[in-house]
Amino acid sequence: MQGDEAIAGEGPVPENGWAARPLILAGLGLVAGFVVHCILGPGFHNNLTTLQASSVTGVVFVAGLAGFTLERRLWWWSLLFAAALALVGALVVAWNGTPEDWSVGEGWRMVSLLLAVAVAAPLFQAARDEGARRFPYESVHDHAWTNVVLWFACWVFVGIVFALAWLLALLFDLIKIDFLKELLEKDWFWRSLIGLAFGAALGLLREHDGVVRLLQRVVAMVLAVLAPVLAVGLVLFVLALPFTGLNALWEATKSTTPILLFCVAGALVLANAVIGNAPDQERRFPLLRYGAMGLAAVMLPLAVLATIAISLRTGQYGFTPQRLWAIVFVALACLWGGAYLYALIRGRLDWAARIRPLNLVLAFVVCGVALVLATPLVSFNAISTRDQLARLESGRTPSAKFDWAALAFDFGKPGRAALQRLAASGNPLFRARAIEVAKAPNRWVVEHGDTRIRLREELTKRLRILPKGAQLPPELRDQISASAACTGGFTCTLVFIGTEALLFKDVCFKPSSTRPVARHEDIRAFGVIDYCRVEARYALANGKWGPATWPQTANSQLEKAARAKGYAAGGIEIRPVQRRQAFVGGVPVGEAFE
Repeated sequence: MQGDEAIAGEGPVPENGWAARPLILAGLGLVAGFVVHCILGPGFHNNLTTLQASSVTGVVFVAGLAGFTLERRLWWWSLLFAAALALVGALVVAWNGTPEDWSVGEGWRMVSLLLAVAVAAPLFQAARDEGARRFPYESVHDHAWTNVVLWFACWVFVGIVFALAWLLALLFDLIKIDFLKELLEKDWFWRSLIGLAFGAALGLLREHDGVVRLLQRVVAMVLAVLAPVLAVGLVLFVLALPFTGLNALWEATKSTTPILLFCVAGALVLANAVIGNAPDQERRFPLLRYGAMGLAAVMLPLAVLATIAISLRTGQYGFTPQRLWAIVFVALACLWGGAYLYALIRGRLDWAARIRPLNLVLAFVVCGVALVLATPLVSFNAISTRDQLARLESGRTPSAKFDWAALAFDFGKPGRAALQRLAASGNPLFRARAIEVAKAPNRWVVEHGDTRIRLREELTKRLRILPKGAQLPPELRDQISASAACTGGFTCTLVFIGTEALLFKDVCFKPSSTRPVARHEDIRAFGVIDYCRVEARYALANGKWGPATWPQTANSQLEKAARAKGYAAGGIEIRPVQRRQAFVGGVPVGEAFE
């Protein structure tokens, strides 16, 4: 009966409804989760083999794409599409090699692959709906927004499922029934549960199309309302630049490019939330409409500023894989910003009708570029290695300021190969440093070594040695440079007295009127700051300089026992002791040595 088809006001099942789809997708997710567990094995793995990484990619892609695209009509198209892209994804990951050997920049290849798949899915869904290689913008845009909403909604459902499962597990654990708790701690179970929950949520939401479209409309409405807010901010920012100048912007080149790119991405999303996927869905309220136009107008100027910022940084420090990825993103931002500004100039108030087909063209461009960059066809590591080596060998980048850690750990195989060539270089400075870096187990050791070198160089400018003409032993230089006594702009004095050396901080012995005032945090940490003391004491033993011991209170067990026994017996007396202490200008400084 017709009344049986409607439940709680949901209405009849739509034409593209498929009652079995929730069960199919739940089963598919369960199988995918368990297969992923079988590939990975128990426990967490920081390093995967090439076969494991490519296999997991293939399984996740085929299950995920089938879940998002599967329809009763032309269901085999969806399966073929999912299988084809899963095979491409697995081959791309295998082509990239063992994840253990991936550099920092190569992680972006996976991001590129995911972006290509995310763009390809709505294009396929639109063509499938048409039954031909046609891509109506309304259909592509609608599927893209729906997929995004489904993705986030399904993960929220997964989180709720796990929260509920753990609540029940803890509840039963109160009465000593810990079966469910132990089950949730098993890798095969929680991995399978993720797949099951995600697949079930995806199937249920896709079967209740009205709920998804309601969520989609709510999200689009919220984003559209935010469009004028962002537009006002970005327009004011661009208009203020001629008056404030660009110097402050370039001084923050590390953060300038990503901030500007995020602004362009935000403008793109919010502007599309306003124009919708068809003329009848475009929001005509003047505030929203002009807000979207403002966003379209500032996208290109912001992208150009990002281009200048990344150009300045690469001009100063050369190419790195991260900067090359930033250049790609900036180029896409300029392409999108140019298209939106062109549509705005040519279309004026009717600019949305011009930008929709351009959006479709740009989607194909992004999909193709992302797929190519996901492969090793373009090696940002090799480009960066060549550029950095050229700067080092030409002297543009001194060896002391060269990022040896990046060459060893960030540039992948090309960087390590270049390090081996430098280890056989005719330049003794390059050769010694390359051999040292090649032996380092991680980048921290290299960076720590670079810091030591810099501190040693700075120490020669900050340290006065007495008596004049005395030589500073290398091991003593390393120990002083590694301490905090002569860093942060402080100058020091090292005095050799026989087989001992005393280190003083110069600022401690200035007249009281010129001494720095103790900071509140120093007072909290140390009580009262004593500016006149020996910062460190060193002694020569067995031909090597090392830190000398300071007087220690009796803390051994035997000393404590003797002290307690004597105290109880009244054995308290005063004895004369001979002490050694530093004197400056005839005045004792700090504690006695012994």
